[in-house]
Amino acid sequence: MTDRADIRTLVQARLAQRYRAEGRFRIFGILAIVAAISVLALLIFSIASQSLSAFRVNELTLSVTLDADRIDPLGDRSEASLRRGAYNGLIQDALRAEFPSVENRGDLRKLFSLYTPLNSARLQNRVLSNPSLIGQTIDFTFPISDDADRYLQGLTTTSHEIIPGDAATITGRTGDIRITADSDVFSPIVTDIRATLIERAGELENRAGRYEARAAATASVEAAEGLTREAAQARSEAADIRTLAANTAASVNMSPDLPSRLVRINGGVVQIDRISNGGRIAEGRVLVTLDHTNASDDWTIWTLDTPQSARRILDAQIVWAETLRERGRVVERFNTYLFTNADSREPELAGVLGAIIGTALTMLVTMLLAVPVGVATAVYLEEFAPKNRLTGFIEVNINNLAAVPSIVFGLLGLAVFISLFGMPRSAPLVGGMVLALMTLPTVIITSRAALKAVPPSIREAALGVGASRLQTVIHHVLPLAAPGILTGSIIGLAQAMGETAPLLMIGMVAFVADAPSLSVGGLTEPATVMPVQIFLWSDGAERAFEPRTAPAILILLALMIGFNAVAVFLRRRFERRW
Repeated sequence: MTDRADIRTLVQARLAQRYRAEGRFRIFGILAIVAAISVLALLIFSIASQSLSAFRVNELTLSVTLDADRIDPLGDRSEASLRRGAYNGLIQDALRAEFPSVENRGDLRKLFSLYTPLNSARLQNRVLSNPSLIGQTIDFTFPISDDADRYLQGLTTTSHEIIPGDAATITGRTGDIRITADSDVFSPIVTDIRATLIERAGELENRAGRYEARAAATASVEAAEGLTREAAQARSEAADIRTLAANTAASVNMSPDLPSRLVRINGGVVQIDRISNGGRIAEGRVLVTLDHTNASDDWTIWTLDTPQSARRILDAQIVWAETLRERGRVVERFNTYLFTNADSREPELAGVLGAIIGTALTMLVTMLLAVPVGVATAVYLEEFAPKNRLTGFIEVNINNLAAVPSIVFGLLGLAVFISLFGMPRSAPLVGGMVLALMTLPTVIITSRAALKAVPPSIREAALGVGASRLQTVIHHVLPLAAPGILTGSIIGLAQAMGETAPLLMIGMVAFVADAPSLSVGGLTEPATVMPVQIFLWSDGAERAFEPRTAPAILILLALMIGFNAVAVFLRRRFERRW
C-alpha cells in the first residue's frame, strides 16, 4: 500500500509539474503576442503622429482679376491664346494688393515666395475649362509655400507677445520708422540680448578649453598646432562677443543670429533693427503698413524665438503669412493635394496619386504573369511530372530562387529587359515583369503545398469513376486547393508590392510629375511606385518632404493590409473541410 501511495504521489507531482510548465508556456505565448501587438501599435502610432502635419495644409485665397488683355493676348479666346496668358502675373498682382507698401524688388521677391509659381498652371486650367471667366474677378485658392505652411503649423519657431504698459509715439508710416515709448519698455530685449551674447561667449570659451586640453594631450605636433589655432580663434570670437555685450547698455543692433523682435502697432508690423536711448527708442522698417502716425496705447512686442539665420522662412514672410491668416485669406484645411496630385518638386503640391496608379499597373502585370505561370508550374510538377533527377533539379532550383535577394532580379531585369530587349525604363510593364520573376518561386512553392494538402482519396475517387488525370486535377484537385493557392499568391504579391531595390535598378527611381494613364498605354509610360516614392521623399532636400513619408507609409500599409484581407476572405470563402 505504501508503494502504491508513493507512486500515486509521484505521478500527481509530475502531473502538477507538467501543468505548471504548460501554464508557464501559455503565459509566455500570451506575453509574446502582447509584445508583438504592442510593438506594432507603437509603430503605427509613431507613423500616424508624424503624418498629422502632412494631412493638413494652409491654403491662400486671393481675389484674382482675369484681365482679358493679359490672359488672352490674341483676343480670340482660343486654347492656343489662353495658354500664352500671364497667369502668374495676375496672382502676383493679387498678392501685391494685400500689401501695397511692399515696393522694393527684393521685398517683392520675398513676398512672391509665399507661393509656388506652379499654381499658375491650376489657374490656367480653370480658365481653359471655363473661358467665360475672362474679365471677371474670382477667388482663387491654392496652397501656401511649404516654409510658410510649416510656420503656420508651429513647426518652424515658437513666438510670444508682451503688451507694454505705456503709450508710444510713431515717426513715419512706411519704410524706416521710429517708435518712441514713454518708458524703457524695450530694455528687457536689450537684457535678453546681453544674456544671449554672454552665454554664446561662454560656449566659445568652453570649446577653446577643450581644444587646448586635446592639444596638450596629443603627441602629434601638427595636430596640436591645429587645435591651438582653433582654440585661439574661439577665444578671439568670445572676446569680441563679450565686448559687444558690454556695449549694449546704451544701444544694440539686431542681427539674424538673435531672436527676432517685431512690434504690432496701429494695424501694422514693424521689424526692430536697433534699440537705443536706454530701451526707449526702437528703430526699424515697416513690414505691414500702419493705419496712422498718432500715439498708440494698444501695441505689443512680438518675439520669434528661433533666430532668422536658423530657419528657412524670413521675418517678413512670417509677418505677411500671419497677416493673411488674420485677414481670413489663409485657412487650414485637409490636404486633398496629397491624394489628388502626382509627385512635384514643391512639397506643398506633392501627392501620391501617380505612385498609387503606378503601383496598381505594376502589380497588375505582376499578377497576370506570376500567378498563371506559377500555378501551372506547380500543377505540372506536383501532378504530372515524373519523379526523376531532372524534376528534382528543377525543384531544388525553384527553392533556391525563393531565397535569392530581390536586387538580383533587378539586375536581371536591367540586363535582359532593358539592355537586351530595349524595353522602356521606369515603366510599369518592366517593373511588373521583374517583380513577377521575383514572386514566381513563392507562388510555385505555396501552390504545390496547397496541392499536396488535398487528400489522395479525392484523386483516387475521381480516377475510379473514369475521370482522366487532367479532369481530376481541373475539376476536383484545383478547386479544393484554391484557398491555399489564392492565399499564397496574394501574400507573394503583397510582398512584391513593398519591394524597392529591384525597381531602383530598372529606373523607377526617376522623378515622375504626371500620373500614368489607367489604360494599356499606361503600362509603358514613366511611372513610380509607393515604396520608391517613400524613398524619394525621405531622401528629399526639402524638410517639408519628410512629414509626407509618414502618410505615404500609412497608405502603403493600408494597401498591403487590404491584400492580406482579401487573402483571408478567399481562404474562408473557398475553404473545404474533410
